[in-house]
Amino acid sequence: MLVLLTRWQVIHLLPVDWFYRILTLHGLVALVVWIVFWEMAGLLFGSTIVLNARMVAPSVAWASFVMMVVGTALVAYTVLTGTADVLFTSYAPLKADPLYYLGIILFAVGALIVIGLFFANIIVAKKEKTYGDGPLPLFTFGLLTASILGVGTLLPGAVIYVPTFLWSLGLIDSVDSIIYRLIFWGFGHSAQQVNVAAMISIWYLGAFLTVGGTSINEKVSRIAFLFYMIGINLASAHHLLVDPVPSPSWKVLNTSYFMYLAVLASMIHAFAVPSAVETAQRRRGYTKGLFDWLKNCPWGNPAFVAVFLSIVIFGFIGGVTGVINGAEQANMIIHNTIAVPGHFKGTVVGGTTLTFMGATYYLIPLIFRKKISLYGVAKAVPWMFALGVVTLSAGLSTLGYLGVPRRHWDVTFGGGPFTYSFPAITDMFWVVAVVGGAIAFLAVLAWVIVVVVSVFFGTPVRGKEDMQLTLSDIPPADDNHSGFVAPGTFALTIIFMIAFLIFTTLNWGWLSVMWEVK
Repeated sequence: MLVLLTRWQVIHLLPVDWFYRILTLHGLVALVVWIVFWEMAGLLFGSTIVLNARMVAPSVAWASFVMMVVGTALVAYTVLTGTADVLFTSYAPLKADPLYYLGIILFAVGALIVIGLFFANIIVAKKEKTYGDGPLPLFTFGLLTASILGVGTLLPGAVIYVPTFLWSLGLIDSVDSIIYRLIFWGFGHSAQQVNVAAMISIWYLGAFLTVGGTSINEKVSRIAFLFYMIGINLASAHHLLVDPVPSPSWKVLNTSYFMYLAVLASMIHAFAVPSAVETAQRRRGYTKGLFDWLKNCPWGNPAFVAVFLSIVIFGFIGGVTGVINGAEQANMIIHNTIAVPGHFKGTVVGGTTLTFMGATYYLIPLIFRKKISLYGVAKAVPWMFALGVVTLSAGLSTLGYLGVPRRHWDVTFGGGPFTYSFPAITDMFWVVAVVGGAIAFLAVLAWVIVVVVSVFFGTPVRGKEDMQLTLSDIPPADDNHSGFVAPGTFALTIIFMIAFLIFTTLNWGWLSVMWEVK
């Protein structure tokens, strides 16, 4: 909210130095700290509780947790004391205090240790046959994908942050800024695909816990996870489109072809998870028309609502704008506008964060053995947060398409030689964005209160009768069904594709106006 209320020139809340300071912290916490802490917890949960297996080295897990906490504290300290005003990317030759880079390295090493523990736990579980002789459950398989992506993400981070740390200490003379950018995006963008793989893993888990839904074709779902491992690093190319080192053919090949491997993977999952819910509901007898199954879903279960809304937001906002923004031609115009934060609100916030918030509602009774306090508030949070994020994203994205930049304290460049006045309609979309941000912020506060009160002051769960969230039974088999098993999901997919085509056409239309072709 501090960043948003500063970007909005009517309020322009923070002075310039504190704007970049808070923006740096916001980027790191939103894109790395919050997400990675949650993912590390998910890895330990998915390799032990889900597999009915033991933790190989609990003391090592605690040590890695301490490293990540200390690393986070160092980064926060340097940023808030004004010695690391370098933004999320910390592009060289911008130089921060050595403690900043040391904090990032400690955090990354701690995460790498947890990933190693995840692999070790799985190997031991397989050896001891704690989950039978079959393949890994789809949830854990998805986390395995996220872990491999995590290794591939953290290693480029180490390659670039270690020499930058030495440079900040004065032990080496310089860091090549072009090489820094090239390697940084092997970390910066790929980290977001770790988030996506973890988020989708929880979608599958959520479908199973809430309605007993399983993928209608697990092989296809597993292959879709593998697509992320191929496609996402290549999609990072859209951050390097104006850099002189990569060749034009490399840029075109990655942003116009290989990127779609990752897009295809997300579209497969976006069909597989709702169809898992639909088939489970139909096997329970909700077969009337296309959407009887959807009407009778457990809408009073906030964990289910969070999964459902995150799928919708991630698909219709994060996915569609991601495809547009990732294409070379549109990206050259959009990349430095505030439409990019609008895209993040549809992916990292409306997708990943909302998914994690909803999953927390199951962790409170299952891990902490406490009932969810303020349950009415807990049920309202996903709806309220989704409303806020959608409104915020719509406001920011539209402002970006109207040309509002994203990296500047003063978006009008007031007092400078390039002062610019935006169309009057931008005033309305700033209000839309601020209202959306305020709603989402209040929802987050409500969620934090629910979690803290539940964990530290909640009523103990004595047994199944105290569970407020359902743990669904497996629905009965339907051996006599023929034809489409998920016609409702197919219809929803068609609606999505139509919306995608409309938005894509509009963007290429706007592009043709800006880049006249004779």
